[in-house]
Amino acid sequence: MIEPDEDVSHCEKDGEDIKEQLGWKPGEIFIKRTVRPCYKCPIPGQPGQHRIVAARQPAQALPKSIATPELLAQIIIDKFIDHKPLNRQLDSFKRSNISIAYSTITDWVRQVANVVTPLGHLQLHEMYQQQYWHGDETGIAVLDSQVKKDTHQGYYWTYLTGDGRLIYFDYHRGRDKPAAENILQHFKGHLQVDGYEVYDKLNIKGMIIFFCMSHARRKFYDSKENDKARAEHVLTEIAKLYKVEEECKEQRLDEEQIKIRRAEKSLPILKSLGEWMKQEYVKLRPKSPIAQAMAYSIKRWEGLSLYATTGHLHIDNNPIERCMKNLAVGRKNYLFCGSHEAAKRAGLLYSLLVSCKLNNVNPYEWLKDMLSHNINELTTSKLKSLLPHRWEKQESNTTA
Repeated sequence: MIEPDEDVSHCEKDGEDIKEQLGWKPGEIFIKRTVRPCYKCPIPGQPGQHRIVAARQPAQALPKSIATPELLAQIIIDKFIDHKPLNRQLDSFKRSNISIAYSTITDWVRQVANVVTPLGHLQLHEMYQQQYWHGDETGIAVLDSQVKKDTHQGYYWTYLTGDGRLIYFDYHRGRDKPAAENILQHFKGHLQVDGYEVYDKLNIKGMIIFFCMSHARRKFYDSKENDKARAEHVLTEIAKLYKVEEECKEQRLDEEQIKIRRAEKSLPILKSLGEWMKQEYVKLRPKSPIAQAMAYSIKRWEGLSLYATTGHLHIDNNPIERCMKNLAVGRKNYLFCGSHEAAKRAGLLYSLLVSCKLNNVNPYEWLKDMLSHNINELTTSKLKSLLPHRWEKQESNTTA
């Protein structure tokens, strides 16, 4: 409250002029002291004997760490959600006269990733219960002692459940068949991917691979300068397919209604367009951009059309591609992972934190709560209740 400069003691107050603004106070780092009084209590029936009684230490995932769950959670969120590299975080601490060694903060990240690993494994187990996944892979630069002049190009093989609620980032050194099989060998159901050839080599019983219409459409868009008439014809027909999907969403149709609508409108378009491309392809030079775009789709047309025979599969892989943006922005800032093990840990943290975002859960509040538990002592049932899609903030879990 701001009083006038002049003397108003003789005046009668006549209301208030109120102005509200958003303010900002830099984050604070401070020493948190927990005091536990110790009592020397006599032991009944044993004269002269005593025992020491004190309250139990508050539960923490990392009880020996000098960093509180709140600080650890903020460091992780700053890096993996808000894309702030650890060295920049240390610079921020220095402005508050707090000096933390780089090796210390990297060790904190390592410890947090290790302690929440059981939750990552449980999340993957939950994902196996669903029979529709999106799949994609993206590169990450990794420091490797065997690569002297450059970084190693590793890959995150990423999987998102069809309901868009759980995601898993599985790091591997390569982009080969064994890397894909690591997770997918246990999956049963529909897997939607782009046209990467490794997926064609997989022979996993119970897994049905189908493809992304958005990838096919992009190739025709890129070939417009080569053959505008043919490219625009395909793009127009694909736009009709997306219009059907838009109508289903706007009208909030259920799965059975979507299946019927697709059978009536989408399947005829797909059948006609597939036949047209086969007829036109033989007239083209095989190495021309438009011919290559057609070859890509003709080879995969059955898989590109599969979604329209159902009411629950998506026309494209856009849901998982949107999720990959979080990692893409992050690597532009921190540039590389310090080791292959660090890349694996980063993948696990991305899996849990991006799943928080997918479920409209505040990732900071979630991680702070996780680190306020002794995770190693929790039952499997309790751990499952802490997964992002099941977690509910409890007032008792918050720390003043």
